[in-house]
Amino acid sequence: MEEIPESRIAYLRRTGPYGETNGIQMEELKSWATANSLLRTDSAVLGIARDDPARTPSRDCRYDTCLVLPDDAEVRHPEVRHPEVRETHLAGGRHAVLTTAHTPEGLAHAWASLFDDLTAQGLTFDATRPVLERYRPRLLAQHLCEICVPVL
Repeated sequence: MEEIPESRIAYLRRTGPYGETNGIQMEELKSWATANSLLRTDSAVLGIARDDPARTPSRDCRYDTCLVLPDDAEVRHPEVRHPEVRETHLAGGRHAVLTTAHTPEGLAHAWASLFDDLTAQGLTFDATRPVLERYRPRLLAQHLCEICVPVL
């Protein structure tokens, strides 16, 4: 369990089927963040699937690739602009955190059992907040990432 604080985030949104293109978008955001000196050794990059593909046609599924911003960060640096990078706030709160292999198979396996595992532990998913895939350098160096599920 982890209490994740409310955060400012810079993000890119893509609409379409989830999958390999999410990683391409993540590299685009990281490139933008590096060029603007926003990607640091302690940075957290997030992937947020905004729609349930079991209920939403794949062509309409939204995926946000996000960078948690330091309080003093400026999103629109004049020297390196990206017209599609936006800024918003991400609600914080209590999350169940699962560490998993940072592979397509590892993520698919984690997502497949995630909600059953929550129920088995007596936890209730908070559907008012998004599930976060969190990528931090120290875990990525071990080929791991985290899925942070908001709970009541």
